[in-house]
Order: sequence, then C-alpha cells, then structure tokens
Amino acid sequence: MDHHTSGQHSQPSQASSFQWLSFAYQGLTEIPYETILTQTDTLEVLDLSYNLCYWNPALLGRLEKLSTLILDCNNYTSHVKFPYMPSVTTVCINKNKINNLPVFVEEVWRKFPNIKILSMMNNEAAPSYFNGGSLTQYIDYRLYVISQIPGLEILDDTEVLEKERAEARKTYRRQQTLPLSMLHK
Repeated sequence: MDHHTSGQHSQPSQASSFQWLSFAYQGLTEIPYETILTQTDTLEVLDLSYNLCYWNPALLGRLEKLSTLILDCNNYTSHVKFPYMPSVTTVCINKNKINNLPVFVEEVWRKFPNIKILSMMNNEAAPSYFNGGSLTQYIDYRLYVISQIPGLEILDDTEVLEKERAEARKTYRRQQTLPLSMLHK
C-alpha cells in the first residue's frame, strides 16, 4: 500500500487511502469537503489549523473513523455547531474566538460523547496567565469543564487529576442530565 505523507492532492483510489490529512496554513475560509469526504472510511486525524474557518462543520459527521479534530487558530466562536461524532476522542480548538464557556462546553459534551482530550487554550473563555486570567479563574474554569465533561482525561495539555474530579463534582453540577436512552444511542 502506498504511504504518502500528504495525500490531499492525489486522486483517491483503493490503493491510497489516508488516515491523516492536513490543510494547515492554507488561508482557507471553508472546509475542503471535496477532498475530505473521499476519505470517510479511513480518515482518523484532520488538521484544519491556522486558517480563517468559522463555517458550519456539519459534513464532518460523515467521517466515521475520525478520532482527532484540530481546529487551532481559526475563527470559531462559542456557537459553533458540531455534528454528532462518537468516534472523536481529541478536539483541539486553541486560539479561536470562544468566549461563552457553558454554551461551548455543552456542545462539545453533546456532540463528542467519547472525548478524552480537549484543548482550548488562548480563548477568552479559557482564562490563564497567557491571556490575563488569574489563578482562581483558571482553577474555576478547569473545575467547570471537568464537571461538565466527566470523561475528560486531559484539558489544555494538563492531565485531569482524581482530586480535581472530586472537587469539580462538589463545586458544579452537570447542566442537564440527558435520559439514559439518549446516552447510548
């Protein structure tokens, strides 16, 4: 089987299916679906970082094997609407325009039910010393996200500790509890 490092310019064929596609630094304002959707059965990692994207990523829902979605340095806001993607375990959306934490975190929790790694540094909604946030704000932010996405293992490059989980459960309740039937669809 052919192993190309970047497959986005070759014609898709049975012999050359790519598990990893990068469109980073291409100044894109919309997702290059024509190329991406030829890889619905095989694509595991999609990197769209350093573009000008802010559009609706709905069609990414067709990527049944996708495990990692990288959207760093784009123009996504808190109101981005993701498709339901149970295969995704890692989402990186650092340095975007996310400023409403509850709205964004609820979307992530609903659409990526198996997420383990979330990185959203350098967004207004993720206070840290990098963007003028205090230590207290940073801790509150971490506890809130951990309380809302209980399966999270890593948040912003830092492992989620058991003591943080316990503290998060004490401090915040899940916004809404879905019926069990919806959790196992």
